Amino acid sequence: MPSAPILLSRRRRLLPVALVVLLHWIVLTVLQGVSPVLPHRAASGDAPVTLVTQLLPVDAAPVPAPEPVPLPLPEVSPPPLPRVPPVPVEIAVPDQPGDITPVTGAAPAAEGSGAAPAAPVEPTPATPAPAPQAPPVSAPAPATPPPAPEARRYVIDMPPPAKITLDVARTDADGTEWSGEALLAWQLNADSYRIQIEAGIRVVFARVNLVVLKSEGAVAATGFAPITMTEKRRGRAMTATHFDWGKSRITFSASQASYELPAGAQDKASIPLQLAAIARGDPKQLTGAIDIFVGEDRDAVVYRFTVVGQEEIDTRLGKLQTWHLTRPPQPGSYKSRLDIWLAPAHGWYPVRIRNSEANGAVTTQTVNNIVLDHSGS
Repeated sequence: MPSAPILLSRRRRLLPVALVVLLHWIVLTVLQGVSPVLPHRAASGDAPVTLVTQLLPVDAAPVPAPEPVPLPLPEVSPPPLPRVPPVPVEIAVPDQPGDITPVTGAAPAAEGSGAAPAAPVEPTPATPAPAPQAPPVSAPAPATPPPAPEARRYVIDMPPPAKITLDVARTDADGTEWSGEALLAWQLNADSYRIQIEAGIRVVFARVNLVVLKSEGAVAATGFAPITMTEKRRGRAMTATHFDWGKSRITFSASQASYELPAGAQDKASIPLQLAAIARGDPKQLTGAIDIFVGEDRDAVVYRFTVVGQEEIDTRLGKLQTWHLTRPPQPGSYKSRLDIWLAPAHGWYPVRIRNSEANGAVTTQTVNNIVLDHSGS
């Protein structure tokens, strides 16, 4: 058995080796995440100690999931806008202004430059006659007004103020159908009146106003006596028609035309109510031709109405007994057909108005409500 000094000498020789191994172990642990496993300490007198290390994998950090790449949204084109029809002919209005040819009595203008040609010179055997001088060129003669309707006096009973709403149904020449609503409202005072007409159609969830007519004037023995009428159509500037009863002239903001103003003349807004006033005065007056001189937005024409007969029509107020009046197309004046139905049981108010245009388009307005209005009385 070795003595104590010999054992002490061996342990001193192993001490540097153990220190070196320990330093390596510390370095490996810090730098490489090595987890060593040390054996149990050997008893004295055993064989030299052998260190065994086991490399343990370092827990890898979890790899983050890739962020989803947003997909480009498909381009969505906006829904097509609905097509708005051309402005329909409104209450008591003929075809478009460009289609109206006023009735005039002016002589036809001379052809060419307007100067009358010189008369031919016939020479004689003796001395030739000198050629006559051509007359000076004169400005073309202004258009003369259309002939005034025959003087026919009517007994008039003005219709009480009211607000009439009408359903609008329009069929274009190509068969396209539209629907909307119109308003015919008027007020009466002791010696004046005010009329307003609005007509529009429904497009998707909106209402498009196509035309607004306003008429203001006096209450006369002949019925409605307009002083000013304004008209505003969709996409067009407002126009005005002026009735000067003092000078007996009618003029227009949209043209240079000027016409003599006869008694009983009306505008486009007052025509249906003037017919109602004539019927209220005496239904027997609804015979023969009813000629009314009408000032429009740029011209004036004579409307000639005749009675078609008594008819029953279906409305949202029920079946109504009516008198049917019509104004057929008149060559040289207007190309559309205008039909008006008056209801005797409802104050002879106009309860249906239909305009049939020359191109085949038809606009029908049928009453859906009548409300008396005493605010202006």
